[in-house]
Amino acid sequence: MATFLYRLGRGAFRRRGLVALLWVALLFAAGFGAASAAAPTSGSFSIPGSEAQKAFDLLDERFPGMAADGATARIVIKAPEGAKVTDPGPKAEVQKIVAGLKSGPGAAEVSSVADPYEAQAVSQDGSTAYISAKYKVSGMELKDDTREALKDSGEGAKAAGLNVQIGGDALMAAPETGSGEIIGIAVAAIVLVITFGSLIAAGLPLLTAIIGVGIGVSSITALANVLDLGNTTATLATMIGLAVGIDYALFIVSRYRVELAEGRERDEAAGRAVGTAGSAVVFAGLTVVIALVGLAVVNLPMLTKMGFAAAGTVVIAVLVALTLVPAILAFAGKRVLPAGEKSRLFGKGKPAGAEKKANGGTRWARFVLRRPVMVLLAGVIGLGVIAVPASKLEMGLPDDGAQPVSTTQRQAYDLLSDGFGPGFNGPLMVVVDGDKALADTTVDRIKGLDGVVAVTPPTLNEAGDAAVITVIPKDRPSSVHTEDLVHEIRDGSGDDVLVTGATAMNIDFSQKMNDALLPYLALVVGLAFLLLMLVFRSVLVPLKAALGFLLSVVAALGAVVAVFQWGWLGSVFGVEQTGPIMSMMPIFMVGVVFGLAMDYEVFLVTRMREAYVHGERPGQAVVTGFQYSARVVVAAAVIMIAVFSGFIGASEQMVKMIGFGLAVAVFFDAFVLRMAIVPAVLALLGHKAWWLPKWLDRLLPNVDVEGESLRKHLERSADSPEGPDKDRELVNA
Repeated sequence: MATFLYRLGRGAFRRRGLVALLWVALLFAAGFGAASAAAPTSGSFSIPGSEAQKAFDLLDERFPGMAADGATARIVIKAPEGAKVTDPGPKAEVQKIVAGLKSGPGAAEVSSVADPYEAQAVSQDGSTAYISAKYKVSGMELKDDTREALKDSGEGAKAAGLNVQIGGDALMAAPETGSGEIIGIAVAAIVLVITFGSLIAAGLPLLTAIIGVGIGVSSITALANVLDLGNTTATLATMIGLAVGIDYALFIVSRYRVELAEGRERDEAAGRAVGTAGSAVVFAGLTVVIALVGLAVVNLPMLTKMGFAAAGTVVIAVLVALTLVPAILAFAGKRVLPAGEKSRLFGKGKPAGAEKKANGGTRWARFVLRRPVMVLLAGVIGLGVIAVPASKLEMGLPDDGAQPVSTTQRQAYDLLSDGFGPGFNGPLMVVVDGDKALADTTVDRIKGLDGVVAVTPPTLNEAGDAAVITVIPKDRPSSVHTEDLVHEIRDGSGDDVLVTGATAMNIDFSQKMNDALLPYLALVVGLAFLLLMLVFRSVLVPLKAALGFLLSVVAALGAVVAVFQWGWLGSVFGVEQTGPIMSMMPIFMVGVVFGLAMDYEVFLVTRMREAYVHGERPGQAVVTGFQYSARVVVAAAVIMIAVFSGFIGASEQMVKMIGFGLAVAVFFDAFVLRMAIVPAVLALLGHKAWWLPKWLDRLLPNVDVEGESLRKHLERSADSPEGPDKDRELVNA
């Protein structure tokens, strides 16, 4: 592989114009496709095999149109203190809102509007009422004029002194990341300038990463409606694509500068950089792809599509690093080097053989080698303490109650809770596959259960062979008591009675995540273990990598629980409402963080393996690995943390939580695990770290990430009669 990548990198360097033109053309083609495609929707949500999904399928069959996924809105009206919404003045204002929704701007997209006085949607004390509106299309597909008409529908009532707030998914919009994402990229740029000492070298990884993400996200946008990808898929692909795109380019550029400093020609330096660091990039990218594609084992279409879309962006980032980066290096010339390095290459400054002062990575590695047990215990105990809150993890899906208190959705949620009870925001829908007698029996049984506030009479379909019953729980949708009520209804019913609705779907979704976590973990860690065994020709190094990752990801989950569930430092991170952790968070963190963490493992330990294969002792190989890689790994980690942290400012609770979780996980993995625990373990293992049974060594293919075969190939090429020019002819062929 190293030899193939060497030729690929040098070929891209020499044919820089063609390579750059192809990537720019691809970017414009993807951008044109995205611009001409329809706006992405929120994506369909289904849980194959769950009771809630079976109930929705039955509704679709027996009650055509009831299970349609059109947007809904609840306009909640609260009368001033001492007044009621049934008084003539407030009632007239409410009916104006109803009339405006039916016949005003945006009415063409409205399928139905329920008058609260006819639909018995007035609270017992008369202080609060709500208007239910149903739309023909999803919230993301609503026209801007329709959404604005909905927002403005209560302005007249507000002027009359009424409190009008709007909930439901009709106001759904694409998640906004605010200025945090821009700040994250700015921090990445500063780190790159400090790392490279050159604006050109610093700008190159940013430029190539943005091109790669632009192609990936534009492709997702262009295919969003065709593949039903959902509106958050592009955001997550941007998050992951930016992080790995910058890191992969950083690895290549850093190795290119080292090769130049050793006196090699620029095209030769580019070839060697791609052949060595590029091999690490390929396998690091492959672990990320395995982790993301592996999300398919959960058997949730939404999560599978998110994983595949993000994996596609990672593949593009790898290809950009292997081809576009060396092409742009060819355009940049020696400007990728700081001024001092440039002068040194021309024979000025310190002589080439002069002893250099040990850098920070070297000094740190020597410190760890002197005190490996102390460093190991400090790292393990520290992560273990932070991981403690993860034992109290509660999972669920956020609703409008998790929105910032300043939003109209949250205020509508609170008004409904105050006027009708907390459970009114999460009604349960019971679908009966039977006649009226069975439906009446089901209603009587549910009324006798604790935790039930109200049960509506059954609504039969035209054929009289199915019925729908609405159950209002006593507690809020995300509470444990509501979950217990759902299980109680299901346990006491036969196969003919099914519970669904948003609350039941959330419960089934969380259960699906719990059931899939261990199989997914085994699949991803197992495949990555085999992959790392191929890379490092070792059993203990991959085992150490897998166990260390589990420790760092559990610690990251502990931090997420402390902030988002317990509220510790919540105000610092913009968490206005604590609650259960998003159900997909643990499995998503396992997948994404494992892939990203392997970036540092592969890049750092590959340099150690390269030094060990070339004859250095185990301890010295650790020092050599840190000497050449520590600064790059630290810079890459800071960049990745900055990019992920930029998404903490997102308006969407899911994106905010994922951004925080990934940033914390990368911090723990890079600075505690890879920079402290890894060298400590390798120091204690010595030669055993690189042990591989002979029979297994014969079975495993040699992928040669450390570039040993490349070095021998180049030596043979230099000694042959044709000399190195022969290899140049092969590149040009």
